[in-house]
Amino acid sequence: MVRGVAWVVPESFAREIASREGLAGLAWIDALPDLIDRLLTQWSLVPSGAPMHGAVGIVVPVLRADGAAAVLKASFPHPGNLAEPKALATWAGRGAVRLLEHDAPAFATVLEKAGTHSLRDVPDPFEQMAIAGALNRRLAVPAPEGFPSLKAVADTWATEIESRQRRLSAPLADRLVGRAVETSRELSQHQPNSLVHGDLNFSNVLKADREPWLAIDPKGWVGDPAYDAVNLLRDRWHTLTEPLGDLLTAFAEAAELDRHQVIRWVQACAVKDTLWSIEFGESSLRAATNRAVADLD
Repeated sequence: MVRGVAWVVPESFAREIASREGLAGLAWIDALPDLIDRLLTQWSLVPSGAPMHGAVGIVVPVLRADGAAAVLKASFPHPGNLAEPKALATWAGRGAVRLLEHDAPAFATVLEKAGTHSLRDVPDPFEQMAIAGALNRRLAVPAPEGFPSLKAVADTWATEIESRQRRLSAPLADRLVGRAVETSRELSQHQPNSLVHGDLNFSNVLKADREPWLAIDPKGWVGDPAYDAVNLLRDRWHTLTEPLGDLLTAFAEAAELDRHQVIRWVQACAVKDTLWSIEFGESSLRAATNRAVADLD
């Protein structure tokens, strides 16, 4: 084992993985210290700081053999994490952190180290959306073979919306549901061959030195770049004080995307989320906000 700064698996991360993944998650957490030690040795890395984590992966700041700073990331083995290394390799540092090493069976990578400040730290929401839009445009490159298609996402949305609307005795206006289903089915049929980040939220855009902002943690989809608007404000719709339509316009203009197409993705997702909120008893405020987003002009 390479010796450096002592590190331990953060308790909050262990609880989150175990809660979401059950016995498989517990087994992975138990094996994680040995896995990290093996990867440190495999790539001649020395831990240089306290570990961080997201929802699915742990990130250990490290120094490489040449003294350069980087991060070691190990993700829970899940199909949704498969495309990340290939997406980063495709971008090769263009608008995203560079992929330095990759161990596919271990779901592990060594990545370029970016800053600690994210797009969430920018106080102006319109500037946030413009930065995200410009980054979306840079990441929309021709996709190589092997990425999952957003066609599957749109197909799933259409089926889920219809089934929940029936199962819950039509809690939403037929107009909203019909439009969301029609949008999802139409989007399913028209997907360009563009690489899409897939989880371009404000926490996944970090301040950096090599470029002003770099994306991290891509899901890696092939399809319509307008899809990235969905996750930018999805967890903030119910707290926004600025008009959502204006914020999406700022994103669309910076991304050089059709505003109507951006809004269609957001509306369909809002209908899907509204029905989910009703079925699983989320707050009435969130459900009401989702309804308002679904009716956006």
